[in-house]
Amino acid sequence: MLKFFSRDGLRLAYLDRAPHAAHGSGHSGADNHGTPVLLIHGFASSIEVNWVGPGWFKTLGEAGYRVIAIENRGHGASDKPQTPEAYSTLNMAEDARALLDHLGIASAFVQGYSMGARISAFLALNHSSRVAGLALGGLGIHLVDGVGLPLGIAEALERPDPENITDPTQKMFRTFAEKNRQDLIALASCIRGSRQVLSAEEVGRITAPTLISVGTNDPIAGPPEPLAALMPKARAFGIAGRDHNLAVGDRSHRAEVLTFFNSLREGGITAG
Repeated sequence: MLKFFSRDGLRLAYLDRAPHAAHGSGHSGADNHGTPVLLIHGFASSIEVNWVGPGWFKTLGEAGYRVIAIENRGHGASDKPQTPEAYSTLNMAEDARALLDHLGIASAFVQGYSMGARISAFLALNHSSRVAGLALGGLGIHLVDGVGLPLGIAEALERPDPENITDPTQKMFRTFAEKNRQDLIALASCIRGSRQVLSAEEVGRITAPTLISVGTNDPIAGPPEPLAALMPKARAFGIAGRDHNLAVGDRSHRAEVLTFFNSLREGGITAG
């Protein structure tokens, strides 16, 4: 059940679920270590579409994690400003930081997908003590070189005649947004306002251990290896055969992130 908190004059939704050992798994209550993981979804998506439906809450919760997800401004049940200025990536990263404050969480493992990965990287750079481990999905070197979703998507979202959209990427995001019953004007403002990049030097100052996962058939994200090479504690993972939309919930992606977070815990990196 969604809950709400306030920041920057906006009412923002989130989901917070306690760990739950899988029934019949043999797990004891001691396995419910409760390490918090904060999930930040992608553009035109939502908590349900990005994280609940694809099985992330189940995968992480059954492994003993406390799973928290924010519904980004302009999306889902959160308030929806109508101007691009409201959607700077830094501003949305501060929303995520404010949710950790609201829940009394000093640090967490943070996972973002696509736009959510960009937000997560800004959070890790500007509030390094709050991010004990970082999983970036659906975003590789385009975090730095800025070639991500084309601006034409904003115009496609605003068109009164969507049936005449011919560009496949524009058509995909218009269809995706409508399927998720999103506010198209808010999303157009979001994509116009949230296109900030990080420099190679800034990326090099992200000190959290980082996993960068990108579908091998995903041109939207850019390859993960060049980004990992810029970061002091990062490694890349290719999600075999997946494009930008299908990579998020891929079984191998979930398994790799879970292994990564577990390895941090076993290595003595704590969050909470």
